[in-house]
Amino acid sequence: MQDITKLSATNLKEYLKQVNVEDYPNYIKMLDTSTKKTVLAIKTSLQKKYQAYQDELKRIADLYKIHQDIQNHYGIKNILCIDEVGRGPLAGPVTVCGVMLSENPNILNVNDSKKLNAVKRQQIYDLALNKGINYHIESVSNKEIDEMNILNATFFAMKKVVEHFKTAEFVLVDGNMKIPNLNLNQSAIIGGDSKVYGIGLASIIAKVTRDTYMEKMSQIYPHYYFDKNKGYGTSEHIEGLKKYGPCEIHRLSFIKNII
Repeated sequence: MQDITKLSATNLKEYLKQVNVEDYPNYIKMLDTSTKKTVLAIKTSLQKKYQAYQDELKRIADLYKIHQDIQNHYGIKNILCIDEVGRGPLAGPVTVCGVMLSENPNILNVNDSKKLNAVKRQQIYDLALNKGINYHIESVSNKEIDEMNILNATFFAMKKVVEHFKTAEFVLVDGNMKIPNLNLNQSAIIGGDSKVYGIGLASIIAKVTRDTYMEKMSQIYPHYYFDKNKGYGTSEHIEGLKKYGPCEIHRLSFIKNII
């Protein structure tokens, strides 16, 4: 470890950019001997960042605790967490993700995907894939949604996800409705994507997956600005609908009062 006490404030800042946050205490201790105001300011900044990191680790641990509580209560291991995205848009699929965790992966900032910006969601998605998170995606197309309605389409996708996880022993699903006719113990949790770690992670993976698809569709159907609205009924989207009519991925049952 380099003796950072001999670095100028400018070089110190640059050096610390390469340091992992979990190693901050070592560097904070090294800076304790300095009397320079600029260096002390850097040390204070490190302390705040490290405290924020510790706070986030605790928040994540609290989100994961429900997994452990259910495991202990039922004497089980495999808990499947499920969330969906895309029930409300006028176009595109509804997408469901299931996540089954064997342990807390300590991916920071996991939360309800709607509370995170696109950059943060993508970062978490990439980390999840790099860590080999056990997940599965099912999507139901706009045409299938028109045939079976959005609620049934969502439950259909959720059941397909459950079928994929052969070893699942308990299901946690976001929202206020349990999955019908499921031969597993389950619990529906309102706001689960901000209360349960696995549901939050599922919401992010589902959101990134669906958003990526809608961005690709925007290149094929540019009149509706799917890259911006992801199929939701923005003014630009509705204007495009009225001018050009529906495209192949519009939900006709959702737009019958618009066109």
